[in-house]
Amino acid sequence: MTEVRPFRGIVYDTSRVKSEDVVSPPYDIITPEMKERLYEKSPYNIVRIDFGKDQEGDSEEGENRYTRAKRYLSDWLSEGILKVTQRPAFYLYQVRYRLQGRDLTMRGVFARVKITELCEGVYPHEATHSKPKADRLNLMRYCKANVSPIFSIFNNTEKNYGSVFDRISSGAPYISAKDLDGAEHSMWIVDNEEDMRIISETVNERPIYIADGHHRYETALEYMKEQKRNNPAHTGEEPYNYVMMLLVNISDGGLSILPTHRLVRKILSRDDKADLITPLKRYFEIEMIDEDRDIIKEMAGYDHAIGMTINGYNERYILIPKNIDLSDVEPPLRGLDVTVLHELIFKKIYSVEGVAYEMSPDLVEKEVREGKYKAGFFLNPTKVEDVEKVALECLRMPPKSTYFYPKILTGLVINKLD
Repeated sequence: MTEVRPFRGIVYDTSRVKSEDVVSPPYDIITPEMKERLYEKSPYNIVRIDFGKDQEGDSEEGENRYTRAKRYLSDWLSEGILKVTQRPAFYLYQVRYRLQGRDLTMRGVFARVKITELCEGVYPHEATHSKPKADRLNLMRYCKANVSPIFSIFNNTEKNYGSVFDRISSGAPYISAKDLDGAEHSMWIVDNEEDMRIISETVNERPIYIADGHHRYETALEYMKEQKRNNPAHTGEEPYNYVMMLLVNISDGGLSILPTHRLVRKILSRDDKADLITPLKRYFEIEMIDEDRDIIKEMAGYDHAIGMTINGYNERYILIPKNIDLSDVEPPLRGLDVTVLHELIFKKIYSVEGVAYEMSPDLVEKEVREGKYKAGFFLNPTKVEDVEKVALECLRMPPKSTYFYPKILTGLVINKLD
């Protein structure tokens, strides 16, 4: 099962920099425009290490963004912009955020987690792509560090470190910053032996589910294997046998999952004689929604529903499953709306090309209305208990099935691997 440990993390010296100028969103949601703004904020912004710019003249064997990342990390440590904590510690983390008119708080702890093969203590829930893994592996090889944490969840209804958190968070955080959405992120360094024991007992030997960071975990696993092959004296205790995670207890609440909607450039019924709506009637009750009604709010009233908008059609549609047989799909996946969308609608009812992903339902409507895409599909959020069920069976949902929120800031703490 899983094992968590405190570690001597690398943190910014907050007397030398302004926190909000040096942290960044996770690399995989940073747009080119956002990257430019982060570069302009500070010459010490973590994006320069975690997701730096490519430059003219870069080459695989010579200067490139990975060599620059390594140099930034080394130089900032030498200059004292970054420093290593005096003792091994856990790092308590809190995010206060507002979502859909509610004020919420998510709490967790940054820790080193023993790397295992997938589904031997640490469980994925989504499919991954090779390109992001290659990028993260290159960064790890050059920097010998986990720069950005893996966002993971566990479920312990019997034990918690809430009392430790309540006491420590009543004091000033070591570092705090607001993100681009206005959420307030705070982190406290905890190196008291008793407090660390309570934290360890809460998480140790619990199944851990990857929320965000599947690529980073698979990269850490590959990096560990590389290091093991190259180290004849390997013991299993080296830092590269561990990976930095933020661990959030599901039982605490405060964690949100948002849906990612789909856009389709081309869509044809597999029955050439049918329009796009008729073949759906075999599997769904269909409710028509005119433009004056909010399709997302209407969908929220159903346990299972998929929304649909089509270029050239006046109405939008809510598809409510009634007669669906996905017996060729594993049971934990079978009833998920995102599975019905991908395995039934996209593969059996229609032939589709050019699937894109979009968080904003308004933008989905706009893109379809303007004809940039032929159709858009809306989803309700995946439930966290469904993530847990799928992960425990070592199954994978389609890509972009979950969007865990709030996103964790990068730059609060770094885990060295050497």
